Amino acid sequence: MSVGSIASSVASASQQSASGQDSVDPAMAEKARRAAVEFEGMTIGELLQPMFDTVDTSEGMFGGGAGESQFRSLQVQEMGKQIANNGGIGLADSVYRQMLAMQEKAQS
Repeated sequence: MSVGSIASSVASASQQSASGQDSVDPAMAEKARRAAVEFEGMTIGELLQPMFDTVDTSEGMFGGGAGESQFRSLQVQEMGKQIANNGGIGLADSVYRQMLAMQEKAQS
């Protein structure tokens, strides 16, 4: 796929998204956007979890212990949320477009 075709497909997707927002209630569109970003955050957290499961922190000065193992999953989920809130990996945009399309279909 060439750069030109990628750019045109992104432009058409954003035009479809913009036109889709016109027929959907702005409050519903905002709720859908927040839900899409939250979904992306949870997904990123789940993708990061195996990476942190393999890290041995017992040798570090501040690592290891029951407290760290207890709260590691919460830390990883927060990292996923922060990544999603700061741009993410693009999953939220796709989910958001699909949610808008489903709402439009339900309204018609």
